[in-house]
Amino acid sequence: MAEIDNNGINQEEILPKNFIQQQIIDDLAEGKNGGRVHTRFPPEPNGYLHIGHAKSICLNFGTARKFGGLTNLRFDDTNPTKEDTEYVDSIMEDVRWLGFDWDDRLYYASDYFDKLYEFAVSLIKTGKAYVDFQSQEVISEQKGVPTRPGIDSPYRNTSPEENLEIFARMKDGFYNEGECVLRAKIDMSSPNMHMRDPLMYRILKQPHHRTGDKWCIYPMYDYAHGQCDYWEGITHSICTLEFEVHRPLYDWFIDELKDSDYRPRQIEFSRLNITYNVMSKRLLLLMVKEGYVKGWDDPRMPTICGLRRRGYTPESMRAFSDRVGVTKVDGVTDVAVLEYCIREDLNKTAQRVMGVIDPLKVVITNYPEGLVEELDAINNPEDESKGKRKVPFSRELYIEREDFMENPTNKFYRLSVGREVRLRYSYFIKCNEVIKNDQGEVIELHCTYDPETRGGNAPDGRKVKATLHWVAVAQAVKAEVRLYDRLFTDADPSGHKDKDFLDFLNPDSLSVLTDCYIEPFVKNGKPLDSFQFERLGYFNIDPDTTTDKIVFNRIVSLKDGFKKL
Repeated sequence: MAEIDNNGINQEEILPKNFIQQQIIDDLAEGKNGGRVHTRFPPEPNGYLHIGHAKSICLNFGTARKFGGLTNLRFDDTNPTKEDTEYVDSIMEDVRWLGFDWDDRLYYASDYFDKLYEFAVSLIKTGKAYVDFQSQEVISEQKGVPTRPGIDSPYRNTSPEENLEIFARMKDGFYNEGECVLRAKIDMSSPNMHMRDPLMYRILKQPHHRTGDKWCIYPMYDYAHGQCDYWEGITHSICTLEFEVHRPLYDWFIDELKDSDYRPRQIEFSRLNITYNVMSKRLLLLMVKEGYVKGWDDPRMPTICGLRRRGYTPESMRAFSDRVGVTKVDGVTDVAVLEYCIREDLNKTAQRVMGVIDPLKVVITNYPEGLVEELDAINNPEDESKGKRKVPFSRELYIEREDFMENPTNKFYRLSVGREVRLRYSYFIKCNEVIKNDQGEVIELHCTYDPETRGGNAPDGRKVKATLHWVAVAQAVKAEVRLYDRLFTDADPSGHKDKDFLDFLNPDSLSVLTDCYIEPFVKNGKPLDSFQFERLGYFNIDPDTTTDKIVFNRIVSLKDGFKKL
């Protein structure tokens, strides 16, 4: 029997799966932070989130949930030149779609602008911060390299009184952008470059999407984010590995601020990289602005909204996050792992239908004209509770063009002249005649059916080697189908020093088929509904669908290596 502790937590369920969970278990055992677990997801609202952020969302919210804790959503809105409420709204939508909620714990770094300013003033008063009028280039040069000490700024020993006056004038807009910055006074000889008098504030005379024109100085991320964690009561600040070298600075600011035994702990993990994708918001923004894709939600994009439009489910995204795990080592995950997760989910849940995306007409010459039969078809063999549906069958059908070969090879077992095959859920048919156009292209097949084989079995026990999907011509729903391939032709498009990542854009990443036919069941579908087109793959209804045209996206093929149609 599972052991339940005094907080109602199932002890078996919190056995550690990774080093982050183990660290939390150790902290709880030591009684740190009053036994609380409180995490946060702190995105910058300067673009749409991608699958790497999805992993972070699942990790922060999922870890807190595992320990009965809380998670805040906090926007790091400290750079008004790049931020927009459009991005804020999209991020909230993405988090909710993934299955998580912050309840009443929605925060912004801008909520703390007054407190951050006052904390900066307190550091100036104690001689631990100063205003520097040197250019960014000079400051960077003076910092030097880790193997030798940096050079002190000539403004480093300005008196606190003078720095207070100058900083107040910075706040009041007296100085121009780039004219001066506020720096922390730490250690110019530290081997950690982030400790060499880092920037705390810079001048940006830009309106902020929440505070308007109130401020013309804005805090740097390294200064703001630890203090926000502290004021919100965060216990574990989970972030990606590139912030590991920032941790001493994070701790330094906390040490200067804290007035109790409580303190947040920063823990780093490796960021997610996926083959055949770029995982930089800057590069993704460039592709959107330059028109290489059709927007942030283009189904080829690794953005959460793009994957959602493509047909990925929140369940598959959470399963993917869990499957790739948490490590301290940077690596690249094969995109096939993501595709496996969506196949695994949709195999259990997706409605089965038959659809023909490259149609070839079949006329069953011995089938009664005008007759339409309603045949039983299974909705999902993985879930008997979903029952069956009726599929219309008539004299004229469409089959997939690649399911016929006039001169079959040795290993081709589908339809050819004189050969018999099974039509899914219906009858055996035999091809007797091929009709061609003036260019010699096959445009129609004349076949006969065996009425004794209804349901797909022959009473005399004879067997066929192939079962084909089909749709009835008169009842079929005409559709546009969009087939997606890798967005890039190289597994690591941004990893080449001598080439631009755009050099690897795949010109065939999208193929649009406009003459496709799907069984009438899909008429009742709505945007983002998912289906398995039998033998072809998983598809969903795209939001571009109108009353006059239904549009499908191929989410993923049925299995790895499915050849391009």
